[in-house]
Amino acid sequence: MTLPDASSNPAGADRTFQVDLRGLVDLLSHHLYSSPRVYLRELLQNAVDALTARHSLEPGTPAGAFGIRLYADGSVVRVEDDGVGLTEADVHTFLATIGRSSKRAEQVAEQRGDFIGQFGIGLLSCFLVADEIHVVSRSARTPDAPAVEWRGRGDGSYTIRTLRASARPRPGTTVTLTPRADAGEWTRPTQVRALARHFGSLLRHPVTFDDGTGGTGAAVNPEPAPWARGYPTPGARSRALAAYGEEVFGFTPLDTIELDLPAVGLKGIACVLPQAVPAGRRHGHRVHVKGMLLSEQADEILPEWAFFVRCVVDAESLRPTASRESLYEDDTLAAVRDALAERLRAWIARAAASDPDLLARFLHVHHLAVKSLAVHDDEILQMLLPWLPFETTDGQTTLDEFARTHRTVLVTSSVEEFRQVAAIASAAGLGVVNGGYTYDRELVHRLPEISPQTSVADLDPATLTAHLDPVDRETELAAAAYLARAREALAVFDCDVALRTFQPAAAPALLVDSREARHERTRSQLAREQEGGLWGDILGALRQEAPRAQLILNQLNPLVRTAVAIDEPELARTSAEALYGQAALLSRRPLRPAESSLINRSFLDLLAHALRKDN
Repeated sequence: MTLPDASSNPAGADRTFQVDLRGLVDLLSHHLYSSPRVYLRELLQNAVDALTARHSLEPGTPAGAFGIRLYADGSVVRVEDDGVGLTEADVHTFLATIGRSSKRAEQVAEQRGDFIGQFGIGLLSCFLVADEIHVVSRSARTPDAPAVEWRGRGDGSYTIRTLRASARPRPGTTVTLTPRADAGEWTRPTQVRALARHFGSLLRHPVTFDDGTGGTGAAVNPEPAPWARGYPTPGARSRALAAYGEEVFGFTPLDTIELDLPAVGLKGIACVLPQAVPAGRRHGHRVHVKGMLLSEQADEILPEWAFFVRCVVDAESLRPTASRESLYEDDTLAAVRDALAERLRAWIARAAASDPDLLARFLHVHHLAVKSLAVHDDEILQMLLPWLPFETTDGQTTLDEFARTHRTVLVTSSVEEFRQVAAIASAAGLGVVNGGYTYDRELVHRLPEISPQTSVADLDPATLTAHLDPVDRETELAAAAYLARAREALAVFDCDVALRTFQPAAAPALLVDSREARHERTRSQLAREQEGGLWGDILGALRQEAPRAQLILNQLNPLVRTAVAIDEPELARTSAEALYGQAALLSRRPLRPAESSLINRSFLDLLAHALRKDN
């Protein structure tokens, strides 16, 4: 782009942009599109729009009377259509003006929604594979119209000339490309046919391909979309749709959901994935607009929670972006997204009501997706919460089964806390649910909405320790000296030590601690280290009595009964450290460096003691 000389334009006067056509062509043709292969899609799209305009001009013409013919023999690529064609004036107006589209012409403005493209720059994609575009067209709007030839070059120049009518006996347009040497990957006959099939398999107009070997043109789209065909039985239809989903996506769907939104002319299928996917991972969906493939990665057509399906749809009223490789985000797309989400909810409801086997298979694979939906959808919550699997002290089970055994349901705030208490709580008859997984704690707290006779509470250390039996006074007095040494040894970890009896007897000790308590102790420690100064004053104002961890020794365990009888101070201290380290390991929480050091030291000290005793 260049700027005009200021001296030739008075101050304040309007100025005109000076456009470098070569640079603009390069920008649009090489940077608007994701791959050179889109050149064939753009040519097909222009041909389809021309046929649409021809049918509007001649509405009585039978369907299939006009078509598209592709030819590629390795030396040229040619796309010919029986569409509305262009006059010489049209060629000057539309082919020679970047951004001007014949679909916007006044005579077809009222039907512009019938066209795939609206931007008038698609022809530039041909410069991705060729240095020159050769167009011969004859208009169907003007009787006895001559044929017009237009040659456009990548440097932004073009020529136009009028030909005799015999150069193009029938109305329509032929676009011919002579591929560059570096474009052979995209213009070989086999590749052209594959691209035509890829982009145009659902087009409503007949498309044929000829590779120049002398045979008749092979149909690119011999059958209509599978949802547009007739089938003898519902079962046959279901199997055909599933087979199409497997052909498109490469997996056998767990089930196939038929999609139909007449208001926007959308039809298609959603294929339920047979394997779980990470929460929030959004799969690309295959979206056609008026039969033309727009995108294979259109994740915006479904809400985020619907990551358990992949869709292939064909729509009439969705708008493509300028590159025609994604959907334009507008009110129509938002309404389609909401409507498709409702179709998925309805499928889940039908499975819950009439196909428990399908529902069980679905929940086994996609329970996380359903949990994410249930958190925000009361209808799904009411319908499916009793069916969803949770990790509990009774094993992997549904809340419906769990609530029958436990009228009071306790829920942990983390996976770590659940692992600390699961075995002990189960032996004590407590019903505990692991609330540490995504969505689980929030959903468990909503269980009373489904089962009013069940109460839900968060599990805290006091609840658990209240269910552990105290030892008799004589036993506690006999162990007092050992407990005092253990508390002294573990004071560095802000850990108290108590002696109780609990099942299972094989468990020597239980470390009761919470993430919140550890955070509070860390903050208090930082406050102590920062005594004085502004930072110390701030932390001191926030300081509160930090909750201590508890190492609860099990008097029923033979090892503990031996340990509490130890008289030797150093050995007593080492055994207490070893019991703490073993309990910390069983909690499966991340170990602090000091705890890792303690575990190693106590093991070596016990080993050294055993070796000295043997000698």
